[in-house]
Amino acid sequence: MPSPSSPLRPPQDASALEVLRIFLRLGLSSFGGPVAHLGYFRTEFVERRRWLDDHAYADLVALCQFLPGPASSQVGMALGLQRAGWAGALAAWIGFTLPSALALTLLAMGLARWESLGASGVVQGLKIVAVAVVAQALWGMSRSLCPDRPRAGIALAAALLALLVPGSAGQLTAIALGAVAGWRLLGAPTAPPGAALACPVSRRAGTTLLLIFGALLVGLPMTASLVDLPWLQAVAVFYQAGSLVFGGGHVVLPLLQAGVVPPGWVDEASFLAGYGAAQAVPGPLFTLAAFLGASMVGPPGGWTGALSMLLAIFIPAFLLVAGALPWWEALRRHATVLRALGGIHAAVVGLLGAAFYDPVFTSAIHTPADLALALGAFGLLVVGRLSPLWVVLLTAGIGGLRSIIGG
Repeated sequence: MPSPSSPLRPPQDASALEVLRIFLRLGLSSFGGPVAHLGYFRTEFVERRRWLDDHAYADLVALCQFLPGPASSQVGMALGLQRAGWAGALAAWIGFTLPSALALTLLAMGLARWESLGASGVVQGLKIVAVAVVAQALWGMSRSLCPDRPRAGIALAAALLALLVPGSAGQLTAIALGAVAGWRLLGAPTAPPGAALACPVSRRAGTTLLLIFGALLVGLPMTASLVDLPWLQAVAVFYQAGSLVFGGGHVVLPLLQAGVVPPGWVDEASFLAGYGAAQAVPGPLFTLAAFLGASMVGPPGGWTGALSMLLAIFIPAFLLVAGALPWWEALRRHATVLRALGGIHAAVVGLLGAAFYDPVFTSAIHTPADLALALGAFGLLVVGRLSPLWVVLLTAGIGGLRSIIGG
């Protein structure tokens, strides 16, 4: 291991195969959600491998938290891009994503093959632990993203709008109105400090990637509305979810639920069971897309559905982070953009609050015993600071035991 005083290695001196090996190990061991992932990345790439220093890493994290999408996966993609070019970005994504995506796909196919599992106590335990996990995310995000009355008001308005106008239309409107409210109501933030982030992408290439991102965001839903292809319609839903998720992986829940449950592609119970199971695997929470793709009724479903939806939800993350890198220095110091982003962050807290009530709470909590189990799981997460992996396993086990005793 290099000493803290050893020089930084020059960029792009690693092969894509080496990047794949390093990120595959991280993908197998990085439990605890995006904040924990960023800690693992810092230990690996700043302290151990000296690929970049703390200032450059902090700037990279700031960029990925500014953009919509899975922040930890975008940091990984950017690190791979800087180390081994475009092949390195792909290798970093595959290594970090493959373990959890594979595990969740196998779970989905098991639930489809043995339908009785869907009604088991273990699955009910997974649905209950989803209540605790979303409550923990909502608690933490509300404290950091809504610290004052204007942002709390934006969050409350977004929650009301999402409840009164169910589906993606209400959610997208809430995000747009949150941006406008933030621009008009929030004070001008101080420009973030730090040196410019080294970027291996030209501004011309970045602009092209951002244009591709926008064209797909607009073009996929338009095309899907004109043709009767469920596969294309599902791809449009997952691409849109990956493009509009601000504030962390948990916020993908309401967008995906509104996209896949009302059309009947995935039933509510399976959706929440998959969300609960996603807490027990390492890697990014966005791999829930693999579970949902494999669970879809009708084509594609299975392995094809899992891979298609996984690509659809992650492609925006790649296009955005690679496209924004060359423009980040100007963007991060623009006060209007930062005020609008503050309003968006507050709005997504409201969206998560609405999703916590319906479908997470209403679909999982049916008896006082369910509520007691959810409160216990929440206490273990927030007060006991127990790893989500162990809370998921414990709650699922108690759910299974309850069904045996009750039976």
